[in-house]
Amino acid sequence: MSSIKTIGASGQIALGKEHAGRHVVVDEIEAGVWVVKLGDFIPDNERWLHTPRVSEAIDEAVAWADATPAAPSDLNKLSRRGKR
Repeated sequence: MSSIKTIGASGQIALGKEHAGRHVVVDEIEAGVWVVKLGDFIPDNERWLHTPRVSEAIDEAVAWADATPAAPSDLNKLSRRGKR
């Protein structure tokens, strides 16, 4: 669906209140032609979590946690283990 919008004096375009607070990415595919997409984006300081190595390690940890029932810890045994 196409609509005509006017760019205001401050350089802004209103896309509608239903999109208020959402993030968008704007791709300028050629001069004067923009593609605007709604989406959720990864903050720069969290991007490392999405590298293949870290993502794989997280997936493995989640799979282990799903397959391993919780059990009480013996704090004395853990304390002795750290003193070696």
